[in-house]
Amino acid sequence: MLTILGFTMIATFLVLIMMKKMSPIAALVLIPALFCVFVGKGAHLGDYVIEGVGTLAPTAAMLMFAIVYFGVMIDVGLFDPIVRGILKFCKADPLRIVVGTALLAAIVSLDGDGSTTFMITVSAMYPLYKRLKMSLVVMTGVAATANGVMNTLPWGGPTARAATALKLDAGDIFVPMIPALAVGLVAVIALSYVLGLRERKRLGVLSLTDVLTDEKQLVEEPETETVLVGAGAPASGGPGDGKVRMTKTTGGAGSGTDASDDGDDDGEEDDVRLQGLDPNRPTLRPKLYWFNALLTATLLTAMIMELLPIPVLFVLAAALALTVNFPHIPDQKARLAAHADNVLNVSGMVFAAAVFTGVLQGTGMVDSMAKWLVDGIPDGMGPHMALVTGVLSLPLTYFMSNDGFYFGVLPVLAEAGAAHGVSPLEIARASLVGQPLHMSSPLVPAVYVLVGMAKVEFGDHTKFVVKWAALTSLVVLGAGILFGII
Repeated sequence: MLTILGFTMIATFLVLIMMKKMSPIAALVLIPALFCVFVGKGAHLGDYVIEGVGTLAPTAAMLMFAIVYFGVMIDVGLFDPIVRGILKFCKADPLRIVVGTALLAAIVSLDGDGSTTFMITVSAMYPLYKRLKMSLVVMTGVAATANGVMNTLPWGGPTARAATALKLDAGDIFVPMIPALAVGLVAVIALSYVLGLRERKRLGVLSLTDVLTDEKQLVEEPETETVLVGAGAPASGGPGDGKVRMTKTTGGAGSGTDASDDGDDDGEEDDVRLQGLDPNRPTLRPKLYWFNALLTATLLTAMIMELLPIPVLFVLAAALALTVNFPHIPDQKARLAAHADNVLNVSGMVFAAAVFTGVLQGTGMVDSMAKWLVDGIPDGMGPHMALVTGVLSLPLTYFMSNDGFYFGVLPVLAEAGAAHGVSPLEIARASLVGQPLHMSSPLVPAVYVLVGMAKVEFGDHTKFVVKWAALTSLVVLGAGILFGII
């Protein structure tokens, strides 16, 4: 009964948000509360929620201060050279922009934190997608899938959990998987190429030469508030209303028709969000560029080396960044207000997800679902438990937290495999292949950073990305089997 209710609860949640009948926050709270009553444990709902909130509170704190930190870094111009470099590479070609999104997300994912990856990637790429009227779900889908492949790094989480659960060395799990993961990354780039071709066919090849070569033409009037990506900047006019020339190429080189686009169709809010290339915005701190770069490098290094808990690192870094870059209290308040929208949306999602996960865990639904799936494995599949584990990792890591899968289910799968002579190392490696799909799970707080900053509905993101992420996971699994790793 718990198994049926568990799957029904998850299916109900996904259907309602994909059909846009409920907002994600409302669905994350009301649906599990209702099913908790159906299970007959409504009296314990408060305990489950408090336990879930306690578990996710550090994550919420980390995301809150990470958004503030990277928001400040964007405001002061730390990532402007990256944005301009991407512009020069992409040349406003939708194909190059989508491929650039995959590459940027993969590179930034080396820090092992999905939230950081999504904040930097969206900050750099959003202006291009919005100005060129490209599909934003393509950006979120490609970024999430690329990050999912890279999330298997030993310091990223899943590999460490698998090593801890099965008492193995993380290096013994990860290093042999590198060829298969490399194939997965190639698959993501190939996917981005295909999606980019679709966007190029739909939009044509556009030109943003004015942005690259004569940014001064963008500045019509001084602005008061500017952020690259992020809400809350109450500005009107200024560079966001500037002239960006877009040329749609319909023939060979040199053909096409120039048409000016003053951005009015995008709305005032979108204009504000597209002002990141303005070299004269008042929040820039060019004299502090190397301080900010060093601070960010130190922060990422400390995260990788685990010198302090990640929430503590971001709290300290955000406070230091605000104090040094904006020493006056009114300026600090203005920066916090500029990013308050993103902070509230993301932290709200995380605490709402705490209700969902708290009910799943507390009522025993997740354990019942996992036991049902494991018990359903035919005895004849025993010698192929590594393959079974790889296949099961897709739905289980999507419907469960990584902790629940790696500490609750993986030891059972490893024990079943050991009875048929399958090495725990093979089981552990196979358990990593579901991560590209896991990164878009409604139980992953980082995905709310991605869709929130990109202004994409979670349901739209889910409908778009699930098939591509699942395909990428299967490519990794197939490569692992082909190379004899799994």
